Amino acid sequence: MYPYIHFHLGAFHPEIPTFGLMLWLAAVAAGLVMERSFRRARISADAITMVVIAMIAGIIGAKLWHVLDTPQDFRQQGWSALWDTGGFAWFGGLVFGISALVIQGIRAKIGGLRILDLASPAAAFGYGIGRIGCFLSGDGCYGKPTHVPWGMAFPHGIDPVFVAVHPTPLYELAGGLLIGTWLWFRAGKPRPTGSILAQYLVLTGLARFLVEFLRRNPHVLWGMSNAQCASLGCVAAGIALLVWTSRHSRVSSAEPALAVQKPA
Repeated sequence: MYPYIHFHLGAFHPEIPTFGLMLWLAAVAAGLVMERSFRRARISADAITMVVIAMIAGIIGAKLWHVLDTPQDFRQQGWSALWDTGGFAWFGGLVFGISALVIQGIRAKIGGLRILDLASPAAAFGYGIGRIGCFLSGDGCYGKPTHVPWGMAFPHGIDPVFVAVHPTPLYELAGGLLIGTWLWFRAGKPRPTGSILAQYLVLTGLARFLVEFLRRNPHVLWGMSNAQCASLGCVAAGIALLVWTSRHSRVSSAEPALAVQKPA
């Protein structure tokens, strides 16, 4: 594993964390997908800036949720737990990222629900690419010991493990790319506003629920981990939104919502 990339520049020998590097690449990829979504919908708002703000909010939310979910880390490390490169909770990132996008969508006169539709494919791609950082750094997001041929050990990871385990970040990478591709093509067809977000919530919630069976997270309720409980809530919210949009929403991708025009 490669938790850090080392450079030799004369007397300087900087180290770049691979987790941070992949987060940056994930933000770039999500920004490009979001920009294409805006162009397809004839919206001229600054997609890149919106993605950056949502990404920062998501990172903060993921870290805060992890600290609240594992208070023992905070008791052991103190305030330094907030700056540790490991320990990010998917659900906290989702909630904070969605909130940041809604606020920006309302301020840009795109609409909160509409902008979440536009951002859903980007979020799926970005999440998948970001998981490469977990894989390269060996930060502990891998799964349980296994005898499958593709099982891997992470002896040089940030959280080392010396037996073959499920490389669950790679599973989540594949899931993110598949979900993102599905949502991208669905978003190009006529559909009620909010339906792409609903599909994102259902698919990403289901994917996370299933991969948790292979991960090492402790069970807290009815044999499920915290992430699985949050995933079920995510799926339920997506199903409810699908039902609501089928009855109330009338705007489709074939007839884009009011575009935000740049001032002359």
